[in-house]
Amino acid sequence: MKITHAFVTIAAIAAALPVGTAQAAPTVNEYVALGDSWAADATLSQVTTAFAPVNCVQSAHNYAKQIASALSAPVFRDATCGGAVTANMTAPQSTPIGTNPPQFDSLTATTDLVTLEIGGNDAELAATVSTCVTADPTATPCLDKLVVNGLDQMSENIARAEPRVTATIAGIRERAPHARIMLLDYFEGVSRTGGCFPAIPISDPDAMWLGSKLFELHSMIARVAARTRVDFVDTYTGSSGHDACQPVGTRWVEGLVPFSGNPVGLAVPFHPNQLGADYQARRVLEVLGASS
Repeated sequence: MKITHAFVTIAAIAAALPVGTAQAAPTVNEYVALGDSWAADATLSQVTTAFAPVNCVQSAHNYAKQIASALSAPVFRDATCGGAVTANMTAPQSTPIGTNPPQFDSLTATTDLVTLEIGGNDAELAATVSTCVTADPTATPCLDKLVVNGLDQMSENIARAEPRVTATIAGIRERAPHARIMLLDYFEGVSRTGGCFPAIPISDPDAMWLGSKLFELHSMIARVAARTRVDFVDTYTGSSGHDACQPVGTRWVEGLVPFSGNPVGLAVPFHPNQLGADYQARRVLEVLGASS
């Protein structure tokens, strides 16, 4: 069977934008992409090692590469890596197969555009999703473990991640003082209205809790962007109805089964598929054009 990669071409991305947006995007000479697996658009079917070790599971068609192509950036470096935390901006990230250098090593004094998506791993939200899996639709393993006596440990984690993301922005400005910085959030991979047990074996209460934590993460990143006066790329607001419970062709993030229909092949659970990556690219290009 012939496998085709269902990714949106740059021409299609431009066509999907509001009239004039693509043309209004500024000239970019040196673009650097930073972030974790949602920035790498982690994949098992279209991994590239052009910029990072294979265990970074960086997609050959992630949003950063689409943006670099759309802008015809003469210099482009993609430092994104699955599993990255804010500490990996200044410290190397060791993987079983190679080491990703400190992501800030990709920045220079002439960098003029930076995209950043980070904070989910600092809050340990990604690692928590798998602990919510259960064979009992009435069980709430995540709520039982992480919400005790009214104290929500994940909310505390997100609050602790906020100054780290803020410090990351400061670090970018120190190393690339002329760069336009675009901070992305995480879109709605899990709905706040409930799950789809047993297709994804997470009970409705735990699914709603996970969805609410994603919204808290979105809100935290929006606050950081406002406080630090960088461009906020809101991917959350327009993503409702494209969560992991939706059918192939509609969902922008995969569920527990490590297989995707966009593109057809092995996938990383609870991470954007190609449709999600295309959406992220559109949103960045929209913000670039709207505020240039």
